[in-house]
Amino acid sequence: MTDPVLIWSYLSQGPLLWLTATLAAYLLGDAAFRASRRQSWANPVLIAIILLALLLGVTGTDYATYFEGAQFVHFMLGPATVALGLPLYDNLRRVRSAFWPMLAALLAGSSVGVISVLMIAKAFGIQGAVLASLAPKSTTAPVAIGIAERMGGQPTLTAALVLLTGIFGAIVVTPLLNALRIRDWRARGFAIGVAAHGIGTARAFQVNQTAGAFSGIGMGLNAVLTAIIAPLALTFFG
Repeated sequence: MTDPVLIWSYLSQGPLLWLTATLAAYLLGDAAFRASRRQSWANPVLIAIILLALLLGVTGTDYATYFEGAQFVHFMLGPATVALGLPLYDNLRRVRSAFWPMLAALLAGSSVGVISVLMIAKAFGIQGAVLASLAPKSTTAPVAIGIAERMGGQPTLTAALVLLTGIFGAIVVTPLLNALRIRDWRARGFAIGVAAHGIGTARAFQVNQTAGAFSGIGMGLNAVLTAIIAPLALTFFG
């Protein structure tokens, strides 16, 4: 077992290898994020993805093999989404006091998130399953994948688009909202939750607890509304 190839062949048969690699990659990403003093460009999810992609490329491992070992992380997305009800319950009084502004922001953000991407895609001649995969890209992965499947989209493509949307949102949210001089943590959090789902919510919690709570609320409500808006918008643009 001194041959590195034989060692790798032995380790690759273990069901926990890729789960361990995923967790290790995220820990390294989080360490880099902390070392950068929590700068948004050093997003730990982005760093973890790059590290895992390099590892898969070097070892010649296909995605199906990786997912078979790391699917527990995918499974936990469901319970994590359900848990979004907790910040809504904990902040129910504050939500009631800002109900109408939040409703307006939710309708605008969810509608623009779906319709804008469909309009841009149609302008580039995209149609069919790819168009259906694009529509729910601003909502959390378990919901987005379910919506895409129901509309005839490609779940794998949708998952990748959701990931890219969340990472981009988490990177630009703080400098963008600072430039717009938005100081209300409720508004900042709710905006990122609607636009960039779980990854954006994680970034919001890193900045401010109130922003994180309202981001979780925005993420959960947007998931429900997107499930209604996306099929209707796709019928119009499809």
